Amino acid sequence: MSIKKITLGDDLSQSLDMVSENVHKIKSLFPETVTEGKIDFGVLKQLLGEEIKQDEEFHQFTWAGKSWARREAHKPSTGTLRPVKKDSLDWDTTQNIYIEGDNLEVLKLMQKIWGGVYV
Repeated sequence: MSIKKITLGDDLSQSLDMVSENVHKIKSLFPETVTEGKIDFGVLKQLLGEEIKQDEEFHQFTWAGKSWARREAHKPSTGTLRPVKKDSLDWDTTQNIYIEGDNLEVLKLMQKIWGGVYV
């Protein structure tokens, strides 16, 4: 496996922009929700009808900072993954990679490179 040098502005220099991707998908699936280029959430709620969760009482896994974490997860990342050959297991034969870093940032970068999906 050869390692390609990635420069600023290269498509691989940034993780996926999940917000833009999701907005594009909503606009494609529900074009009638688009008003002046923005999604009209009221119209989207009308279209989804019974599928919208509006109950005040329900069980949910939550914690302080969950909204912030959800927003951060969808922001593009501009980090770089570099192999550390000396810490990687049997690099010359298997090219297994040892990765160290912030979990969220690493997952976002890996998603772009290996096409993985995360929530």
